[in-house]
Amino acid sequence: MDNCEVLTDYVRRMTGALMTAGVKAVVISPGSRSTPLAYAFASTDELDVYMQVDERSAGYFALGLAKASGEPVVLLCTSGTAASNYHPAVTEAFYARVPLIVITADRPHELREVGAPQAIDQIRMYGEHVKYSVDMPLPEKNSDIEDFVDRHISRALAVATTAPHGPIHLNVPFREPLLIDFEQIAPQSTFSRRLAGAPMLDASIVQQIKDILVASDTGLIIAGEMPVGVDKEAFWTFAHALQWPVVCDPLSNLRAEVPEQCVALCIDHYDALLKSATFCEKVIPDTVIRFGAQPVSKPLALYLKKVRPATVIVVDESPEFRDSLGVVTHHVQTPAAALFSIIVEKSISAFTETWATANDRASEMMDTYKGVPGDEGIFAKTLFDYLPSGSDLVSGSSMPIRDVDTFFRKTAKDVTLFANRGTNGIDGVVSTVFGVQAARKRPTWLYIGDLSFLHDVNGLIVTRFHEFDVTIVIMNNDGGGIFSYLPQAKVTNHYEELFGTPTGLTFEHIAAMYDAQYAAVHTPEAFTTELARAKDKPVRIIEVFTNRQVSVEAHRALWAQITERLDQDE
Repeated sequence: MDNCEVLTDYVRRMTGALMTAGVKAVVISPGSRSTPLAYAFASTDELDVYMQVDERSAGYFALGLAKASGEPVVLLCTSGTAASNYHPAVTEAFYARVPLIVITADRPHELREVGAPQAIDQIRMYGEHVKYSVDMPLPEKNSDIEDFVDRHISRALAVATTAPHGPIHLNVPFREPLLIDFEQIAPQSTFSRRLAGAPMLDASIVQQIKDILVASDTGLIIAGEMPVGVDKEAFWTFAHALQWPVVCDPLSNLRAEVPEQCVALCIDHYDALLKSATFCEKVIPDTVIRFGAQPVSKPLALYLKKVRPATVIVVDESPEFRDSLGVVTHHVQTPAAALFSIIVEKSISAFTETWATANDRASEMMDTYKGVPGDEGIFAKTLFDYLPSGSDLVSGSSMPIRDVDTFFRKTAKDVTLFANRGTNGIDGVVSTVFGVQAARKRPTWLYIGDLSFLHDVNGLIVTRFHEFDVTIVIMNNDGGGIFSYLPQAKVTNHYEELFGTPTGLTFEHIAAMYDAQYAAVHTPEAFTTELARAKDKPVRIIEVFTNRQVSVEAHRALWAQITERLDQDE
């Protein structure tokens, strides 16, 4: 076989092994050294192939695809700093438990460490931020190499998709020439596929959990971020049987499609409620069950640390403890669905009624909330109330996700929420929203701050290669709004230059560059009008101008009013 045939056989075998292991989508950033695999992927009709020339944005686009689909997604780039630019998204994928399959093309061994251009040390370059890393062999006609490719790709995908899910890294060296034969049929893999059985709870563990639930007089369920596709019906059947209040983090996606009989159990204003010391003293649970990650809310975290319930059960399919508060007493390593089947019938308690009544009080105040000029909260509330059923919402970090927590209320509508909370970074969010939309094919909305948008303006490049249905709502308060809520805001020295960081930038020219529909909004009334306006381009940008200090004062006033109302009920 000549070099072209050997190379073609090698990359076709890799492609087949990836598909056999469950890969359906590939994100490619153009480059020379990755040419053989790029050709193999692009000429495989069964794969969805996406292009993004900026590797940093490509990483987050693939992250959004994998997060929204729940399936492994391949990232492919050339050698050198192209691979380095994947690192932020790889890090987020590791902590968010997202199965990214990172493939970096590399120079052959004889061109490493000799001053060759575009050659850096790529071996295990992502360190502890990937679950598995391998330096693949150079292509050659050798049955042992073929077996290695088949089995190591299957192994890598198995690691990526075993709890906790996460990224893996395949470093693949190629010698020139890099062209392949497009007419060559993909070789048959000698490895069929991995078969994994579903984990089950031992009967003795089920009985222990039942005993705890039966004995608990004041129980609380906490639902943090869980994978998309969690069985909501099974969850609410479990919760309804217990008649325990459910603290629903917005990323649990349990605030949407709430069954009518469970509406009272769904506590969506807990962040505001737990700012009241009086209320906290009235709702001390003896047992807490948490599904998913620890929620966004700081008041919830402080409450749990202060009351330290006697029993705190965390249900997590991974053996890794997610217990940043140091209060967990039982770690049940199993998928959440295994707990949903443990049905314990209980009557509604005074404890549950106290939570439900307080939540109703907060909801009544939210119903009439009008905000003040410059307040971001009223824009958030308006957007979240408007979102049509059958749509998705991606939130930025910092203030956007906290406004989602405050203003996204329980609903019967089908709206799914996403955010990058593995490391809570503000980077890559624009790219993530396009990845989410590509995976789910539903109208998708992005709620983001101006600095976070600036961090990933290059994420818009992907719109030049693929069509999307995305609306981006930018809260432009000219800086970092989250810092206005922190102690730094009380120190006038260097606050604006170090934390406020105003840029004075607006985004109408960015919208024009990418041929996006654009509107500038200053009032809630204008925002309502703009939301109702027909969307006539694939990408729409609505820039909302707000005031950092006004927003802080308005948020605190709302929380104070809710606290005052709760105290009056005492």
